[in-house]
Amino acid sequence: MGRRLYVGNIPYSASEDDLRALFGKMGAVESISIPTDMATGRPRGFAFVEMSAEDDAARAITELNQADFQGRRLTVNEARPKTARPASDPGFDGGRREPRW
Repeated sequence: MGRRLYVGNIPYSASEDDLRALFGKMGAVESISIPTDMATGRPRGFAFVEMSAEDDAARAITELNQADFQGRRLTVNEARPKTARPASDPGFDGGRREPRW
């Protein structure tokens, strides 16, 4: 079990301080990241929370998964490692059809 958690279905209005207060009840929080949409700058509705200890992370998953937070039911689980994505090429769509040049 890792210490980095994925937190899904958070309200768009939730701040890092809100999440720190919630997860701080489970143990020490090292960091919080709320990704934003590149085009609009709005939060994308999920976050990553890194806990200081694996036991605290496990407790957070157990107690906060499906818990109500600001009117939304959270999804809390262990974050998966980031996978490599192919570089985008506007003239090619991943091999589904011929390039457009």
